[in-house]
Amino acid sequence: MSIASSTSPVLPRLTQAQAELTRQIDVVNEHGVREQVSIPAERALTVYVDKREIVTLMTLGAHPELLVLGYLRNQRLVADVSEVESITVDWEAGEDGAGVAAVKTRHGIADIAARTEKRVVTTGCGQGSVFGDLMSEIDGLALPDARLSQARLYGLLNAIRVQETTYKSAGSVHGCALFSREFMQIFVEDVGRHNAIDTIAGWMWMNGVVADADSIFYTTGRLTSEMVMKSAQMGVAVVVSRSGITQMGYDVATRLQLCTIGRATNKHFLGYTALERLQLDPSLAVGGVRKVKQA
Repeated sequence: MSIASSTSPVLPRLTQAQAELTRQIDVVNEHGVREQVSIPAERALTVYVDKREIVTLMTLGAHPELLVLGYLRNQRLVADVSEVESITVDWEAGEDGAGVAAVKTRHGIADIAARTEKRVVTTGCGQGSVFGDLMSEIDGLALPDARLSQARLYGLLNAIRVQETTYKSAGSVHGCALFSREFMQIFVEDVGRHNAIDTIAGWMWMNGVVADADSIFYTTGRLTSEMVMKSAQMGVAVVVSRSGITQMGYDVATRLQLCTIGRATNKHFLGYTALERLQLDPSLAVGGVRKVKQA
């Protein structure tokens, strides 16, 4: 993973409106005993771009400004971070307790009405959606010549296992992480995997981080077509998931030659696409070669 070395862009001004990630509630357990537990503090955040309402995101509110910036990037509404002048988040400005994210661009977004008219609502939590034709930019994407060894994959999974997370204390959230070799660059949790990957995309822009052959993206969520597309747009050629892959996610990854690895926990995983990027060493797996159950 590299830091952009060209002339630094003018970065947008961001508020720092992080919200409380969890709240305590009273419950009754199976023994009839009352206790307190933590639950994720899901919130609505309505995004306005130059005073035009674009979308309402359901989020924990951990990094709302980066979430909005990454959302604009991954929806291809802005092409460069310097196009955004500021993002201001106010958790008390909206109706019915919703937060508001006000985005101000430097020169406006051309044809924003037409570009946001067609929306594809994607599968899964977090109300994932994508504007325009999901497949229109696939052929223009070029991914780095990345490789992932089985030993490095196991190291990545162990880093995720020991990571302190909201999921461990409250459950009901998805996590995403960006790795450079064995080093975790950033870990983000949100109520939906779409929000988590968008937040990472925003973080990359704000920090001038450019994915390269050492970059690996990890998610706890399913590898849908949108997750594959967003990973590719970020320049990441290898994606690892604790969950599985959908048919459209598989087809898009195959077309992009993006390596997808799913069901990845402990020593187990399944390689789905672009397997030439995966350097196997079965001797590292628990029990050696995994036997296929006979019918």
